Amino acid sequence: MAQSWLIARRELKAYFDGLTGYVVLVFFLLITGWFFGNSLFINNIATVQQIFDMTPLLFMFFVPALTMGAFAEERRSGTLELLLTMPLRDWQVILAKLLATTVLCLIAISFTLVYVFIIAALGNMDAGATTGGYIGMALYGLTCAVIGIYASSLTRNQIVAYLLGFVIILVFFLLDKSAPLLPATFGNVVEYLGTDYHYNNLMRGVIDTRDLLYYASLMLFFGLMTAHNLAKRDI
Repeated sequence: MAQSWLIARRELKAYFDGLTGYVVLVFFLLITGWFFGNSLFINNIATVQQIFDMTPLLFMFFVPALTMGAFAEERRSGTLELLLTMPLRDWQVILAKLLATTVLCLIAISFTLVYVFIIAALGNMDAGATTGGYIGMALYGLTCAVIGIYASSLTRNQIVAYLLGFVIILVFFLLDKSAPLLPATFGNVVEYLGTDYHYNNLMRGVIDTRDLLYYASLMLFFGLMTAHNLAKRDI
């Protein structure tokens, strides 16, 4: 774990040595702030619901931008071979990449807590739904990060990695929305596979183990797929 954290710190430093980390944080806060201000000052509704509603779309665009270089850039620059020959297991390298992206996502999410404090001060906050919403945001961001890292392990081109990550996240986002168009039995399965379906459950303040297991299973699946790609040593 300590070795993974050392690599994760290097990844985090790279985010903030360049513009990527700042650009993602600034745009995330500007967009969430606009939606919060719009509901509070124009519609006169004190809620963070619109932020929760927008988060899957924001993560869909921003998280692949954070993860696209995770392995693609290492592969292009030739440092992946060096990284994989270090006394580290592949899962430790994957965990390090995931830790760096997760920390950045959590920083972005934590900044939105100021909106919660404002609503709490106004005395009109549903604590259960807000807690569920934040748990959902964290799990959704983590899942997008794992998918983005998997996409980055498939190529040495960062743009291709971004597009692959974006498309996979988009497909899972749309699954539950396409379910009503399908036969009932098949539709129920497709709906359950959708990331947004479980996110909406959490936003209602219901912390169901089925939703938590779904996200854990999806992360495990793409984590194993990433490990499989690295195990090929196709550098």
